[in-house]
Amino acid sequence: MSAERGGSGRKPAGKVTGTKVGKEVACVIGVDLGSTTSKAVVLDLEGHVLGRGITNSRSSYDRAVEVARTEAFTAARFGILRRNVEAAAGAPALAKLLDAFRLQQHLFQLERLHDLIEREIAKLPGALAKPPVSAAVATIFERIAKEEETRFVERAARDLAGERSDFFRDAAGSAYIRIAEGLAPEVGLDFDLLVGLFDKCIIAVENAPIELGFVDHIEGALARLDNKPELRAGVEAAVGIRFVDTITIGTGYGRARLPFPKEQIRSEILCHGLGAHAMFPSTRTVLDIGGQDTKAIQVDAQGIVTSFQMNDRCAAGCGRYLGYIADEMNVGLHELGPLAEKSTRHVKINSTCTVFAGAELRERLSLGERREDILAGLHRAIMLRAMSLIARSGGVTDALTFTGGVAKNPAAVHALRDLVTESYGARTINISPESIYTGALGAALFGQRLATA
Repeated sequence: MSAERGGSGRKPAGKVTGTKVGKEVACVIGVDLGSTTSKAVVLDLEGHVLGRGITNSRSSYDRAVEVARTEAFTAARFGILRRNVEAAAGAPALAKLLDAFRLQQHLFQLERLHDLIEREIAKLPGALAKPPVSAAVATIFERIAKEEETRFVERAARDLAGERSDFFRDAAGSAYIRIAEGLAPEVGLDFDLLVGLFDKCIIAVENAPIELGFVDHIEGALARLDNKPELRAGVEAAVGIRFVDTITIGTGYGRARLPFPKEQIRSEILCHGLGAHAMFPSTRTVLDIGGQDTKAIQVDAQGIVTSFQMNDRCAAGCGRYLGYIADEMNVGLHELGPLAEKSTRHVKINSTCTVFAGAELRERLSLGERREDILAGLHRAIMLRAMSLIARSGGVTDALTFTGGVAKNPAAVHALRDLVTESYGARTINISPESIYTGALGAALFGQRLATA
């Protein structure tokens, strides 16, 4: 057994850091090491979800697993917090605390990114006039931080917790590029230079030890909410819990990298099948679209896989392809679906090959096609590829569950619903808000079976 790990050990001033460890909670962990994102799910020994965590996998698989685990334990502590204070303070107050916590994390990472970019600026040749570059970058980060603060205050005033991208890279990158694009001509700097600085440093931020743990930022979050006593009491109780993992099961694209015994590794197919069945017991077909591959899986009434089909090694039509399109359009990955939903017609896309995607995209734009219509066509083309896998695996005879990161994309969901109806008639399509964690959930369920056998 091992106790949870997370954060770099940095302890901010405040009461919660001195809390003594209370009762121990035995748990199991499922880790899905994906090509673009890594997920972790923590279950108690009865199979109840305690917490979920996610991070990018782009920089380091080892770091990705650690951060995903830390995020999952952070979510588990918020679960304990919820049980302790929701009745006293109400759900809106709890949602605001989580929002404030995420803001503290985000601002901390912005500071780290700014520091790294400043170090890169110091290395620039003198001909590039370092002071103006440094001043421009400082302005960009000041504006991003101000936007984040304003966004938090406005949401708090409406008693709502806000939505944002799950990843710092996407949220910060979208804002950085947008602000840099407007600022560069104003101050006479090259836009590509400013963006290049971001691109050079963002991986280092993702790969560095990050204080994502519960204690590391909860004090700042409480201060933003005037240290309400009912919230603080709940925080103290949550910090006092010690999670002890009895077993960790790994799956996913990078599962071979995990330092686990053979019996603690499961295939993605089995984990997605079991996870989808656990979320929706009526599931008989699973469509999973991740960063690197697409899987169509048929399961029986117990969630046991009966057949499956996968795409080839090409990433066409998967998350990496959509990420490439987002980069070509200088938008965040999370913005693609909402943009496509604004279309008035589908532009027919001839290829979903990542290699040729940029060329066809630029050609369509040069012909005067609206980018919303191009994106709508792209999403339909992606789902057509997925439908061919579903057909080869056995078709859709009952409820279909859509899993993976692409299931969060509204345009992909819209296209899937249309195509399933066209091909098979009315069918139930299940999509959980936690669909991206399906593989990690399945892995954790396998762990729970081993731990309680």
